Amino acid sequence: MSWLISLVVAFVICAAVTPILIPFLKKLKFGQTILEDGPSWHAKKQGTPTMGGLSFILAIAVGALVVSPTEETIFVVVLAVLFGAVGFADDYIKVVKKRNKGFSPEGKFLCQTLVSLAAAMYMYLTTSGDAMGVRVPFTNITLDFGVLYIPFVMLVMLATVNSVNLTDGIDGLASSVSAVCALFFTASAISLGFDGVAAATAACAGALFGFLIYNFFPAKVFMGDTGSLFLGGLLAAAAIRMGMEFSLIIAGFVFLAESASDIIQVTYFKKTGKRVFKMAPLHHHFELCGWKETKIVFVFTLVTAVLCVICCIGL
Repeated sequence: MSWLISLVVAFVICAAVTPILIPFLKKLKFGQTILEDGPSWHAKKQGTPTMGGLSFILAIAVGALVVSPTEETIFVVVLAVLFGAVGFADDYIKVVKKRNKGFSPEGKFLCQTLVSLAAAMYMYLTTSGDAMGVRVPFTNITLDFGVLYIPFVMLVMLATVNSVNLTDGIDGLASSVSAVCALFFTASAISLGFDGVAAATAACAGALFGFLIYNFFPAKVFMGDTGSLFLGGLLAAAAIRMGMEFSLIIAGFVFLAESASDIIQVTYFKKTGKRVFKMAPLHHHFELCGWKETKIVFVFTLVTAVLCVICCIGL
């Protein structure tokens, strides 16, 4: 039951630390800069403290590593922290250097690629056989990619961290969807015997429940790229460690849809000058269709929960 202890510890720490962090961020003037290409009514969120992801990063690290200081746990948490560090640099440039776009896209992607490469190489060099296999949901098949496992893992990590980042566009959305995915991976880890992964993902779920107290609409704090890249890294690391990369695609369908909508919108607009969606990523499309933020969060989270249950059946 170490996973349950991790969940509770992380929840308590995050719920206690976040209200202390919020005024500190305000004092440092670490306020969110709202981009002009988003919905006009988001302008009222200008100045809301960002980089709040620091609170759940601390909570997850303590909740997971203190309760279960195993190699599995360390792998998942450290990898997530490395992605979080890339996000922190991006946030710092935005709020301190006052550059709205933050890190250059090239610089940000390069850092993410290096972290992904390090993770892929570590898995390739330290695991073998079934431990490095990729499970196919709803079957007993485990795929062996050989040396192609390295680019495959890199692709999964890069796609996940950037998709979670895109999902973090309205109050509580990325936190809610990620929490449900984390619970799914906790159940999967327990079932498959990955106790260290279970501790990390359970701590993630607990910390996000604590963070949602302050991040749900109307948000008193945003997680920033610090938090969203960390979450994407943690979910990807958990999936990779258990060979559940394909399950991540199903359970994290909302993340995939958000990313795909953005790619489709940009590509189609460049070719035709027209838009497929009213605005991308997908949650903004529904906002412009008249959906309230709370409705979008509820529906997207419900869809994630249903898909996670289906994934559990396919284990």
